[in-house]
Amino acid sequence: MKTKKNSNLQLEKNSTLYFVLGLTAILALIYTAFEWKMYYKTSTELGELYVLDDLREEAPITIHKLPPPPPPKIQTPPVIEVVPDEIDVEETVIQSTEVNTDTQIVDVDDVEVAEVDGPEEIPWILVEDAPIFPGCEGESDKKACFQEMMQKHIRKNFRYPEPAQEMGLQGRVNVVFTIHKDGNISDIKMRGPHKILEDEASRIIAKLPKMTPGKQRGKAVKVPFAIPITFKLQ
Repeated sequence: MKTKKNSNLQLEKNSTLYFVLGLTAILALIYTAFEWKMYYKTSTELGELYVLDDLREEAPITIHKLPPPPPPKIQTPPVIEVVPDEIDVEETVIQSTEVNTDTQIVDVDDVEVAEVDGPEEIPWILVEDAPIFPGCEGESDKKACFQEMMQKHIRKNFRYPEPAQEMGLQGRVNVVFTIHKDGNISDIKMRGPHKILEDEASRIIAKLPKMTPGKQRGKAVKVPFAIPITFKLQ
């Protein structure tokens, strides 16, 4: 006779379910253990800072003893000098300048004519009698002769400075000088590409001879004259 087993009492029937439930409970406990956090109560009162609402510093009241004021200056009253009224004062007589029947007419020859002072310096283009270069006294066109003689003088005294040749300097130097009332040359002014060339142009102009001064209305005047000097390397 075989033993009969009750199917409701067999443990093997729900073993898988029990295993899953146990595993789930263990995993839940492990997760809770990892995520559990402990907090310790600490005191956060490190100190207190008291800030005054009004930070303005009140200066202490001090009493300074001032020196006494200086004594007032006593001004001496001015001395009034009484001048006796015995000086004879000459009265100025104002004569009338209006013409009447008693006015004497002055002769024309007795009237002195004041000389009109003209300018002391006349440009070369406007001067009536241009300065005369030595050797141009007998020429009809003295201005043209003056310029021709100036060119001859420059060619005769021209020397190309050796430093300028070594440095390759060339160009035009504009020269302006004044022929004074006594015929001498002065006030030489130059403007060129280099000082070496300007010095050479000044040396050439300084060798000009004394000239007959220019005249305006028969009176000797200063006459400025301008001429260019060209330096060109061969």
